[in-house]
Amino acid sequence: MIVIEHQQYVFKDPYEAGGLATYSNNKSIALSYATIFESLWRQTELYEELKESKEKLETTNEQLKLHDKMQKEFINIAAHELRTPVQPILGLSDVLLSKKGDIEQYKELLDAIIRNAKRLQRLTENILDVTRIESQSLQLKKERFSLNENIRNVVNDVNNNQAELRNINNNKTVPILFEPKQDVFVEADKVRIYEVISNLLKNAIQFTKEGTIIISAAAEKMDSNEVLVSVKDTGTGLDPEIFPRLFTKFATKSVIGTGLGLFISKSIIEAHGGRIWAENNADDKGATFYFSLPLSK
Repeated sequence: MIVIEHQQYVFKDPYEAGGLATYSNNKSIALSYATIFESLWRQTELYEELKESKEKLETTNEQLKLHDKMQKEFINIAAHELRTPVQPILGLSDVLLSKKGDIEQYKELLDAIIRNAKRLQRLTENILDVTRIESQSLQLKKERFSLNENIRNVVNDVNNNQAELRNINNNKTVPILFEPKQDVFVEADKVRIYEVISNLLKNAIQFTKEGTIIISAAAEKMDSNEVLVSVKDTGTGLDPEIFPRLFTKFATKSVIGTGLGLFISKSIIEAHGGRIWAENNADDKGATFYFSLPLSK
C-alpha cells in the first residue's frame, strides 16, 4: 500500500512534490487504514443525515405550530359566528314566553327566530363540511343530470326566499336572470353542485344593492371538454385586501357572512376535477365568479 500527501506548492522534482507518504505491503495494516477511512466516511454520512433530520423536524414543528394556530383561530371565529344567531333565538324566545294572547300578533318575533335558526343551521352545516374537507372525508355521489335544471332550481329557490333577500339588501330584491342557450349534462354530485351555485348567488346578492345578477352555463368544447358556469353581479366588486385569499376560510368583510361558502365551493369543484376563480368586471361594476366542470360523455 502507498499513501502520498500532495504538497500545496509546486516543485520541479516530482519526489519533492510528493510530500508525506506511507507505504506498506502488510495486509493487516492496509485493512486498518481502510477501516479508519470507512469509519470517517460513515461519520460524515451520519452527520449529514442528522443535519437533514434536524431540518425536517424543525419544519414539522413549524407546521404543527401553524396548524395549531389556524385551528385555534377557526374555533374562535366559529364560536363567535355560532353565538351571533343563538343570542336572538334565546332572547326573542324569552320575550314570546312572557307574552299573552294570540300568537299571530307576534309574527315579527317568530320570523326573526326562524331566520336566525336557519342561519344557525347553515353555519353548522358549513362547519361540518369544512371538517370533512380538511379530514379528506368529503364524499361525492355522482350521477348524470341536467346542469341547466339544477341552476334553474337554485335560482327559483333563492328568488322565492324574499325574506332573506330583503334582510340582506335593505328591503331591495335583486333579480337573478338565467337564460340557458343549450342543454348541458354533467356527471357530478347534484346536491353539492347545487350548494356551489347557491353559495355563489348568495355571495353576489350580499354585495349587490341594485342591478341584476346574471348566471350562465355554456359548453366549452374548443379547448377542453368542459362546461363553464359564470355568476356576474353589478355590486361593489372584489376588495383588493380580500382578493388574494378569496377562497380561504373566513375571508370576508361582510357583516352577515362567514367566508366559508367560497372555501367549501372551491373544495367541491376541485374534487370534481374542475376549477373556480373570480375577477372584477371590466366596467368596474361588480364581479364575476366562474367555475368549470367536465362534461358528461
